[in-house]
Amino acid sequence: MKQVVCRAVLFDLDGVLVDSTPAVARVWSGWANERGFEPEMVVQKAHGRPSITTIRELLPNANHEEENREVERREIEDVEGVIPLTGAMELLRALPAERWTIATSCTRPLACVRIAAAGLPMPGQIVTANDIRHGKPDPEPYIKAAEILGFRTEECIVVEDAPAGICAGKAAGARVIALRTTAGDGELLKAGADWIVKDLGAVQLQPRRDTDLLTLGLLD
Repeated sequence: MKQVVCRAVLFDLDGVLVDSTPAVARVWSGWANERGFEPEMVVQKAHGRPSITTIRELLPNANHEEENREVERREIEDVEGVIPLTGAMELLRALPAERWTIATSCTRPLACVRIAAAGLPMPGQIVTANDIRHGKPDPEPYIKAAEILGFRTEECIVVEDAPAGICAGKAAGARVIALRTTAGDGELLKAGADWIVKDLGAVQLQPRRDTDLLTLGLLD
């Protein structure tokens, strides 16, 4: 078992704590079909980034805010099959409440809906698409997440599944644990992951006398 020491943990949401893959695929596939795009391409492009970023790229001349509101409305209404991923509940319950938060590309309403649908604990503060100017792979989401907990990003571990999120964590100065829940090892390593594990079932909080530090055990 590898051991990683940090002061706080910054989690992505979808693909890390919550499995929303079926709902995301349904919403974006429907949106893509209506606008003449290849659904599989759109679903892949949308993963791990703010939805408005994908919309701007695909429909440069559209009303981006209106399109984004429509996608958000559909995603909020579709929570069928949204469940916690393996190990997420156990790890969040084990971590001190003041030592973890979420930095997600979802809007705040959507993030709250998915966290609630999965039955996961809600952190005191979260960073969402509503709180930033630049989404992943820009480092801003993870810089802000570390700030709200009162730590430097260099003291934090980011947990991600998407290459864009890994790039964001590394650019922020954090170390990154990547999960194999979405992408293959090649993509995760190319994005800069420091460690790769199957899912959060392979990440365990270890006992430590020095309570100012957290020790995470990573199972191969």
